[in-house]
This record gives sequence, C-alpha cells and structure tokens, in this order.
Amino acid sequence: MIEKFPPIILASKSPRRQELLQLMGIDFTVVLKDVDESYPAGLSPSEIAVHIAEKKVRAFDEAISNEIVITADTIVSLEGRILGKPENADHAFEILSDLSGKRHEVITAVSLLKHHQVKSFFEVSEVFFKPISAEQISYYISTYHPMDKAGAYGIQEWIGLVAVEKIIGSYSNIVGLPTHRLYEELCMLVD
Repeated sequence: MIEKFPPIILASKSPRRQELLQLMGIDFTVVLKDVDESYPAGLSPSEIAVHIAEKKVRAFDEAISNEIVITADTIVSLEGRILGKPENADHAFEILSDLSGKRHEVITAVSLLKHHQVKSFFEVSEVFFKPISAEQISYYISTYHPMDKAGAYGIQEWIGLVAVEKIIGSYSNIVGLPTHRLYEELCMLVD
C-alpha cells in the first residue's frame, strides 16, 4: 500500500534530493530558508550532520501547521576529516586526489518536523574508490563541475561509474537521502 502523507515541504535546493523524493512518489513543495550551517567544535561527523539538519528544520517551526518538513545534510568523512564542498576547481582536485584509492564515509542526516516535534536520524555508507589519475580527476571536474557536492563528487555521475569499486550501505544515502529509512520514518508520522 502507498501511504498518503500530509503536505510535505522539502527544505533543500539539491536537485538530487528533489529527484529522489519524486522517484519515491512523494508530492512535495520546495521551500528554502537561509540557515547558518556552523557547528560547535568537537562533534563527530554524524553529530555535525544531525546538528545542521536540525538547525535547518527548526527554522520552520513557527511557519507550518499540518505540514511535514524534511531537511537533510550530507557529510563526507575521510579518516575522520570532514571534506566539504570544494571552494574552486583546485580544491576539488585536492579533495578527489585525497579520496583516490581510499575508503571514506558518506553520512546523511535527516530531520523531520511535524507539530513542533523534531525527529532526526542518520545513515552511514562506506565508499571505496579505486586509484584515479590526475587526468581522470581533471576530466571529471571540467565536465561535471562538482562544486555543489560534499566530497567534490556525485556518485551518480561518471566518477561513480568508473572509480567507485564498491559501497557498503545505502546508495541513495550517498546521493543525498537515505530513502528507505526516510520512507519508514514518514510512515510512522502518519500512523
């Protein structure tokens, strides 16, 4: 049975998150609010992702009535170091060079807001990159312009097809939303 959800607001400009919700058959409206994405020192990568997702969702607390608001934050972590969105092509090259031949984690935290109650969760996926050459990295950056992506890559793009040896965990989590878990959590809000 397909669940009938209350009106849903997706507070994300990410075209990947929007596409994932569409593929799930969920009707939603995109509403954006500017939120400071800073976080306190000393948090683990998963705690950072949850902290930011919750800041984003709390910005809607006074603005909704019966809607469910969905926010998310994706963090790429290499050996405990956070790899954010690249500042420019050189920075993207540096990030992808660091990922080459290594395992890293992609953590996506999701926060849901309904009737002033916040529910947050996160998923962790492991991604294993094969060694990639400087020429391949340069090709990817110039062709796909990954400046809006944590870790400087999109797994659904060329680099994911040719450089990712394996993943452990949710593929959609790496794209930007752990869809299986999100659907379960949304269903619990309807019950």
